[in-house]
Amino acid sequence: MARPPRFDSAQILDAAVLLAAAGGPAAVTMSAVAQAIGAPSGSVYHRFAGRPELLAEMWLRTVEQFQEGYAEALDREPDPHRAARAAARHVVAWSRAHPRQAAVLLYGAGDFGQADWSAEHRARADRGNRRTLARLAALGTALGTTGPRDRERIALAVVEVPLSLVRRHLRAGADLPPYAEDLAEESAAALLGAAG
Repeated sequence: MARPPRFDSAQILDAAVLLAAAGGPAAVTMSAVAQAIGAPSGSVYHRFAGRPELLAEMWLRTVEQFQEGYAEALDREPDPHRAARAAARHVVAWSRAHPRQAAVLLYGAGDFGQADWSAEHRARADRGNRRTLARLAALGTALGTTGPRDRERIALAVVEVPLSLVRRHLRAGADLPPYAEDLAEESAAALLGAAG
């Protein structure tokens, strides 16, 4: 009977997230991940063919976890103003609950070698981004705001402002303040109108 593997993909990706959060994308090497979990390098290569695949899987798993909750926040509220505020809150709340993953997402996919990812990984990233952009476009339509300036305002309200709040604290090595979600929600309401 075959012995179950000692180190699974989730453990390896968790270690990669920790390394990336602490030292940035350059800190995530196959040998550093192996050392972090106390495994031989061969165990990491058994799960991931090379560093580009490891980085792609780490980034995609992290961003997909965020996007899943973000989509739920947008979809949960039928009123578009409430949905926008919920989405802004989600950015901060998710980051508070997952500070290491949030630190990873403060970089971009390009920082994790997206140009070297497989076509399948790049397509997976594109699909996730398209789904999120489609939800934001639907939010704009529901709000009656569809012009270029309106799209920028929506992006500011439900993506950029909450992320800047997260970025400022996480990059300083500080915890998010207890009122951060409220500030994100208030900012979204101010940018998009306080109806609802």
